[in-house]
Amino acid sequence: MKSLLIEKANTAVLREVPIPEPEEGQVRLRVEYVGICGSDLHYFFEGANGAFVVREPLVPGHELSGRVDLDPSGALAPGTPVTVHPARFGTPREGIEDAPHLWPGGSYLGSASTWPHTQGAASEYLVVESGMVRPLPTDLPVRRAVLAEPLAVALHALGKAGPVDGLDVLVTGSGPIGLMAVAAGTAAGARVTATDVLAGPLERARALGAEATIDVSSETVEAGAYAVVLECSGVPVSISTALKAVRAGGTVVQVGMLPDDARPVNLAPFISKEVRYFGAFRFRDEIDAAVELLAANPRIENALTHEFALTDADEAFATARDSQRSGKVVFAL
Repeated sequence: MKSLLIEKANTAVLREVPIPEPEEGQVRLRVEYVGICGSDLHYFFEGANGAFVVREPLVPGHELSGRVDLDPSGALAPGTPVTVHPARFGTPREGIEDAPHLWPGGSYLGSASTWPHTQGAASEYLVVESGMVRPLPTDLPVRRAVLAEPLAVALHALGKAGPVDGLDVLVTGSGPIGLMAVAAGTAAGARVTATDVLAGPLERARALGAEATIDVSSETVEAGAYAVVLECSGVPVSISTALKAVRAGGTVVQVGMLPDDARPVNLAPFISKEVRYFGAFRFRDEIDAAVELLAANPRIENALTHEFALTDADEAFATARDSQRSGKVVFAL
């Protein structure tokens, strides 16, 4: 089978490797779509995602959809359309028993955080544990289902804020995760406003349901106007904007990842307004709700803007890096 391997910064090669064989409790999938995430871009362009350095060839990709190729147990018939929960949870710890995504010792598809690395989905075939597989409802196309993982991230973040029906919600940063946050907030009944510094992402945010958009390169976000802010850019100035924009007693959820070092942020509004500030890391089981939402709302597929073959990996990564031009970029296998 063909598999895409990131060997070092700016070097991804397509190689022929053996087709994996599923063991007891595992399922082999024929992969059809793989989304390119921010972590994949870091691995490709920098050879590392934060502290996680590529030390052996790494197959990227934790957002995927496809069909069952072989289930030795017979529970899933060949051809069953599926997506995948990409996490293998670690060891439970006291105080976070109900948050398996935070347990130490876990792994995530397409990640250099483990040794050996946890290989991802950018291959023709993938073997995963059967409990990671999510069969799709009949009204959810396999192509749209590739958005289940990033949508689950957004749903987890929204869940940290609590019910938002009828509330004004601000999404800062309209990249792929921001777009999923717009879709999640809209579906939950919120009045969503989205920000960005580029016209392309703002146009896509409106297509996914944002009632208003703000180009923060030339417009000002109103102070104290939003009950909830989902900060999806990971840019320090945007965090300061989020704390300014949230109302007194409101909630900011930090979804966008930041480098693990000091960054200047204005915390005065956080204190004076008694803001609740949560971090949101991946998700627990929200991928099930994401599958249901994707089936119910075909409009979310508008986030998909480009498809590439594995043979065009360099162009695919470059396109995904260009947020003016692209929303969610996927490999189509």
